[in-house]
Amino acid sequence: MHTLKQQFANGERLNFFALSRLISPVSIEMYALRGGFAGFWLDLEHGMATVDQIRAAFITARAVGLQQFVRMAPTGYQDVAQYLELGAGGVMAAQIHSVEQASTFGEWAKFPPQGLRGMNMSGVDGQFTTRAATDFYESANNEVFVAIQIETSGALEDVEAIAALDNVDHLFVGPSDLSIALGNYPDFHADVLWDAVERVSKACRKHGKSWGAVTPDPRWADRAVALGCQLVSMSNETIALKLGVDAVKTKFADRFLS
Repeated sequence: MHTLKQQFANGERLNFFALSRLISPVSIEMYALRGGFAGFWLDLEHGMATVDQIRAAFITARAVGLQQFVRMAPTGYQDVAQYLELGAGGVMAAQIHSVEQASTFGEWAKFPPQGLRGMNMSGVDGQFTTRAATDFYESANNEVFVAIQIETSGALEDVEAIAALDNVDHLFVGPSDLSIALGNYPDFHADVLWDAVERVSKACRKHGKSWGAVTPDPRWADRAVALGCQLVSMSNETIALKLGVDAVKTKFADRFLS
């Protein structure tokens, strides 16, 4: 399976879902069995998971042919290294406020000379020490997917400089927090938000980077795709469960009469 970076470089547009509260092989398999999704991201900014849950999610993803990456707070180098060694396809930093902070996060995920990640081949990415050391060292930086969320006023201000960073591959719009920063929450169709999204799109196009977004509704997704959005994140497991429960209640409406 191609890496996320390869797929985006090939111009592919990918449908993603997120997991944060019900991180389980069952959740992943249910999405996979319904078809149409290329991958998912684990939301470890807002949700929590054990090491075994994360490992099981990545194993399941490989088994069913889905891409995956982790969204995390930019709290520490060791967290980035450990997620990658658990088998994460990439890491995405939430709550970035400057190009300097984005660059530091990118350095945590890359080996020298692009970064300062420490060498350890005992994880999944080193194939538990069975991968050729030279291949791992020479290939890992190109394989790892590093994304920066654009959801703060600082990140928006520095968006072109962030897109220009060698150790950043992808920008990702968080419309909720960005709307709060811009003063239009929860109107996701406000002109001020779309002006910001267009800034992200132009910066990525200029510097040859891909971009994605959480898409609040189909009209928002369509407009983002028209601007070049390649990673369309349109669901998470709690939304899917809520919609499923609502559908059951609608189907059996007579059973829910007061």
